[in-house]
Amino acid sequence: MKDIKCPSCGKTFRIDPSSFEEILLQIKDEEFNKQIKERLLLAEEDNKKSLEILKRELEIKSLEQNRIKENQIKVLESKLNFAEEKKKSALNDLKNQATNKINSLNNELDNLKTEIKNQSLISELSLKNKVNEAVANLEKENSSLSNSIEKIRLENSINEKLIEEKFKSKISERDLTIQELREMKSRLSTKMVGETLEIHCETQFNLNRATAFKNSYFEKDNDATLGSKGDYIFREFDNNKVEIVSIMFEMKNESLSGTNKRKNEDFLKELDKDRRQKSCEYAVLVSLLEPDSELYNSGIVDVSHRFPKMYVIRPQFFLPIISLLRNASMETLKYKSQIDLMKRENYDITNFESTLEQFKNAFGKNVSLAQDRFNDAISEIDKSINHLQKTKEALILSKKHLLSADSKSQELTVKKLTKNNPTMKKKFDDLNNFEDQVA
Repeated sequence: MKDIKCPSCGKTFRIDPSSFEEILLQIKDEEFNKQIKERLLLAEEDNKKSLEILKRELEIKSLEQNRIKENQIKVLESKLNFAEEKKKSALNDLKNQATNKINSLNNELDNLKTEIKNQSLISELSLKNKVNEAVANLEKENSSLSNSIEKIRLENSINEKLIEEKFKSKISERDLTIQELREMKSRLSTKMVGETLEIHCETQFNLNRATAFKNSYFEKDNDATLGSKGDYIFREFDNNKVEIVSIMFEMKNESLSGTNKRKNEDFLKELDKDRRQKSCEYAVLVSLLEPDSELYNSGIVDVSHRFPKMYVIRPQFFLPIISLLRNASMETLKYKSQIDLMKRENYDITNFESTLEQFKNAFGKNVSLAQDRFNDAISEIDKSINHLQKTKEALILSKKHLLSADSKSQELTVKKLTKNNPTMKKKFDDLNNFEDQVA
């Protein structure tokens, strides 16, 4: 019997162990369900907050990247404008230089003409040579200037094409980045870039193993002796090596360009089978399938109505589901310990009662055997008594005969013996006479 004190009135009353165990089970179930609901509500709120924060971060990141791209575009446009202005300025400078040079040559030509007029003594041949030389130099410089101008135009054209191609490349990169951000936002940042879903989950766990999961086991399920296996098994132990919680994990992903679109429902039955075969308490499907489903994008989805203790989550809820299930199991560990203690106590009482019952049965059997032997002995004694009674009666009868014989022998005399025997009478008489003579 257990003594329980009421916290309200302070009255103490007793209940039997079975009622106490039933109350504990009710308290445990109620507390467990309450904890699960509270944890789920907290997880849902955290998920909503995380989604809001993620959306804000994505929007901020997108705006920031757009701002950076716009700044880069403005810088490129300013550089392009600067190059245009520089090109125009160079062309103007070249034109001014050419004009100045032509003017200078014209001035020289005018001077030469003046000199020719003034120096009438100079021969006509010398004048022609100088004129031809001056014209040749002028044509040569003009050709050089034309080549320089053409070269500058060609360089400017090449620079314009390079700037245009670079500008188009930057715009293309910005559009690609915006498209990636949109796809990432639509998938709630769950697409793993450059790594598989399994490696991502294993990496996330190993990053937190030393701090949050010191007594935990999280390894790939390589045992396929029973025909099938899951992806990973998680087990948590306390300091006494007692298992707190165990989870069978299955990771499912698919290519964005794949034509065969699978559903989460297709993998639940096999996952439940693997959970039962590997003796795990919970089963969790980490899935990127059905990316447009509002149900699976909402957070942790409980599918226990289909298969017991089973959940479907997105990768961002991988660590939260472990913490949630582990904390819930740790809350119930105290009740499990109390129940185990009560079971052991009940087992000890049962053993005592069974031992006592065995002793009673063995003692009763021995008493029964002893009683049977006692009855046999009494029966034998009764038989012996009857036999001795008969012997006694025979002895008494013999005694009577002996007493009768003794009585008869006491009454026997020589006179009676020789009464009807003259010969013996004569012998006894002769014997008596002989004794008298001797005396």
